[in-house]
Amino acid sequence: MEQIYLVMLIALALLASIDLMVGVANDAVNFLNSGIGSKAVSFKTLMIVASIGIALGALFSSGMMEIARSGIFVPAMFTFNDVMIIFLAVMITDVLLLDIFNSLGLPTSTTVSVVFSLLGGAVCLGIYKMITNDDNTNSILDFINQAKATEIVTSILLSVVLSFSIGALVQYVSRIIFSFHYEKRVKYFGAIFGGIGISAITYFILFKGLKSSSFMTTDLKELMKENQLLIIGISFLFWTVLSQVLITLKINIFRVIIIVGTFALALAFAGNDLVNFIGVPIAALQSYDIYIASGSDSTMLMGALASSELKANFWLLLIGGGIMVYTLWTSKKAKEVIATGVDLSRQSEGTERFDANNTSRVIVRGVMYVGQVLNYFLPKSLEVKIDKQFTKAKSTFKKSEEPAFDMVRASVNLMVASILIAIGTSLKLPLSTTYVTFMVAMGTSFADRAWDRESAVYRVAGVINVIGGWFVTAFVAFLMAGIIAVLLNFGKVFAFFALMVTVGILLYRSARKHIKKTKEKEEEVKLKREDIFSIKEIISESSSQVGKVIRKTNTLYTDVINNLGLQDLAKLKENKKKLKKLEKDIDDLKSNVYYVIKNLDETSLEASKFYVLILGYLQDMVQSIGYITLNSHSHINNNHKQLKFNQIRDLKSVDNKLQSLFERLDAALQKEDFSQIDEILKEKGRLLDSISELIQKQIIRIRTTENSPKNSKLYFGLLLETNDLVKATMNLLELFKEFNKQIDKK
Repeated sequence: MEQIYLVMLIALALLASIDLMVGVANDAVNFLNSGIGSKAVSFKTLMIVASIGIALGALFSSGMMEIARSGIFVPAMFTFNDVMIIFLAVMITDVLLLDIFNSLGLPTSTTVSVVFSLLGGAVCLGIYKMITNDDNTNSILDFINQAKATEIVTSILLSVVLSFSIGALVQYVSRIIFSFHYEKRVKYFGAIFGGIGISAITYFILFKGLKSSSFMTTDLKELMKENQLLIIGISFLFWTVLSQVLITLKINIFRVIIIVGTFALALAFAGNDLVNFIGVPIAALQSYDIYIASGSDSTMLMGALASSELKANFWLLLIGGGIMVYTLWTSKKAKEVIATGVDLSRQSEGTERFDANNTSRVIVRGVMYVGQVLNYFLPKSLEVKIDKQFTKAKSTFKKSEEPAFDMVRASVNLMVASILIAIGTSLKLPLSTTYVTFMVAMGTSFADRAWDRESAVYRVAGVINVIGGWFVTAFVAFLMAGIIAVLLNFGKVFAFFALMVTVGILLYRSARKHIKKTKEKEEEVKLKREDIFSIKEIISESSSQVGKVIRKTNTLYTDVINNLGLQDLAKLKENKKKLKKLEKDIDDLKSNVYYVIKNLDETSLEASKFYVLILGYLQDMVQSIGYITLNSHSHINNNHKQLKFNQIRDLKSVDNKLQSLFERLDAALQKEDFSQIDEILKEKGRLLDSISELIQKQIIRIRTTENSPKNSKLYFGLLLETNDLVKATMNLLELFKEFNKQIDKK
């Protein structure tokens, strides 16, 4: 029987490695967002600072795994076999759940994931033990640590509300003091700000980042606790003086705060938060040691697991730290999660990551009404002065290189997050660093007027989606871990191997989907080059992007006609998804038109008009292929009669001609060889004539043999929209021809 537990330990070690990777990918947003968003230092420098913080945090951690061993469930109520099942259920749940959130690009709380997985596994096994034990006198509350579970739920709500509110307040005051022209005012207020900021981060390092370090003895902890105010005072004086010296030496104090803050959060992340991932398998290893030492009795109760004397092995922490640092540098999913936080808090306009919803609209409208009321009571002179402080400085960066926000906001993000997490730790509240750092960033962006009327509904919708995901994490983790624990309890060895194979398959599929998704993003039709300045560049870039639209339209048209003939509802549904992506691409192009036109030089008025007209014709093309796709799906989905063989054959003949036309057009656009335009345009008349003939044939069928109104409606609709699709494409081509002639004349 011992062999299966050894196999389980090996499986837990493997899952722990994977969990560390997905955990870093998710939690990297906590300590990298401010540095990446502000571009205070190079990405490489920021990664080195974060890597040092992670490595030291992992090594300094004493590995006190109370949450994994006894923080959520009562080990004395469970046997060795029970706790091994719970630990395995937790790790499987955690790996799959965090991987899903990483794939979606949404930050979630790794602490909540582990805690509610432990809770779910313990509750389900506790209920099973109560049902199967005839002499049972226990209630389910005897199996779990009620106080800790209640604290976790309370801290979630506190994290969300307090972090956003305090972040917004501190940023508002900071912006009024420094304005967006902070370079001029830093010599007056920079030293005090630096003293407060770095002191707060130092306090955070001492009382949160290193609180469980091996060199932090009980006496040292008590000494620090008794002299907190003295430590803060000395730290403030020291850092204020040093900040003034740095400012005198022309060193940017905000950059220093960002570097120190990134290091501090990375240190705390590795020393405390990622103990969640290595905590469960280490607790399982410690349980196995107790099991062997007690005579290998799998039915023994595990009360010894609650001992505070149990410490993690130094080498295991070293390996864990190494995996964290490696993942930080290599994970592509981490970059997607970071991008979500940066996009939601960026100062500039651009393509929004989330769509507006009714809740976000109601919230934004309500805040606008409140703002109007406050403005009514505020003196006009004060209102003007405040508005002046929020006047943005003219950017000296290219659009593609512009920071998402400035260093004042990045410093406030790190400073406020550090203070809140440190206070929460001193009050023994298990605050989630993800919740705090994310909500502080959202609060500061709100106060900094980054959420204006152009973007507010989208940003609020994004925040709602992320917060909703946090609560989903708790519910799904509880339910999923409970189900897996029950399956392992009943299925034993067979269930164990089946679950491990399932995890492997799911992670493999997730990796494949992510690779595919990444490739699709690289090929997305988005004219996002803000460094386009001349007519020649706009033609070159437009040719490339129009070619992509034509290729996607061509492929989609062929697929729809084929799937319609085969009555393949599943593939027609896939066609709808491809259509939605194409529509999103065109919408993004339209959203970006302002920036493209604004960056064109003053002599490029015609180029701007050319670009706008191109977007119009692309929109016409997408509307036509959209009608064809949606109505074909609707026809088959409603179980209407299949199109007749002759109708499908005629549609395929049109498809073949359209394919030939689109392929020639795409080749010309890719090579930017517009000499063939006249030859391609000649095919327009022949293709439109053939469509007209097919319409005539269908009219004759209706008068003789056709007896399905729905078929006729669909068939006519497909032909007419194909006719419009060809016309829109040819109009676009004629536009290229005309514009090139104008350039040649010049």
